[in-house]
Amino acid sequence: WERNSPADPLENERKLMNQLLSIQYKIEDYIENDNNNTEVIKILDFVKMYLKTLNVTQKNLATLFEMRDSNLHKYLVGERKLNASLVLKLSSFSQTSPEYWFRIQVKNELIELRKEKEKIEEYKKYDYRNLVAIV
Repeated sequence: WERNSPADPLENERKLMNQLLSIQYKIEDYIENDNNNTEVIKILDFVKMYLKTLNVTQKNLATLFEMRDSNLHKYLVGERKLNASLVLKLSSFSQTSPEYWFRIQVKNELIELRKEKEKIEEYKKYDYRNLVAIV
């Protein structure tokens, strides 16, 4: 017996929920595991996963968030720091904890800090002793 009727809506909903949970697990894995990870995964990368799963464009998301697409993009690629309002919008959109989004941002900054620390010699010129005469 074959079903000629469209796919079961509950089955489609379950598939969607599983896909969304998979993205959430990827976020959790990224922020929780610190095995000296040097690969930055931008907030945009995680948002794109949601957009693809939900078949929504970034422009649609910007409209939903009452923002210009170019402005939203600057936050998502890290040119601008996330703020509480945008984090709560991302959280509501993705049905995830708001802290996740800040933690992605902080993790990315820490990865950049580790990379920059490799050039520590270049920063020694900023030592306070170069400014203050010690008697």
